[in-house]
Amino acid sequence: MHSSEVGPFVSKIRAVINDIANLPVPTIAAIDGLALGGGLELALACDIRVAASSAKMGLVETKLAIIPGGGGTQRLPRAIGMSLAKELIFSARVLDGQEAKAVGLISHVLEQNQEGDAAYRKALDLAREFLPQGPVAMRVAKLAINQGMEVDLVTGLAIEEACYAQTIPTKDRLEGLAFKEKRPPRYKGE
Repeated sequence: MHSSEVGPFVSKIRAVINDIANLPVPTIAAIDGLALGGGLELALACDIRVAASSAKMGLVETKLAIIPGGGGTQRLPRAIGMSLAKELIFSARVLDGQEAKAVGLISHVLEQNQEGDAAYRKALDLAREFLPQGPVAMRVAKLAINQGMEVDLVTGLAIEEACYAQTIPTKDRLEGLAFKEKRPPRYKGE
């Protein structure tokens, strides 16, 4: 790629990754193989990350005399802390699933299965666990968490209050009382 093409190309990658981060539904990254550079930046944009113990992940751009350009310098410190993120970015270190779990980069680590899709299967299990919840509540919970983490606690609590208020007038909130009728709720996102 000519040097004049690199900036616009990375900007497009960054925009796609930001679009994924801003999806109004939970997102789960399943890492069964390699997530290096942009692959890990994509995973960092997801709400939850799961990986096989044999997976390899890292922001390796400094080995190429560049830096992570798809959000890695911002999302990795928010996920695992600034000092450790600097160490990993500066060293271009690659972690396996166990190491990634130990530093808090992923939520779950699994032994890889014969099919090579252990993380994918765990991601599906998590998605199935999330699916029955109220869609409006899920959307505003994600919004409250994401926005609240960028501000001080008092402002974050105000964001939470505003998001909670969005659930009050919904039909789903009333449907949530279905347990009184000894039946599961049937949410419609209304």
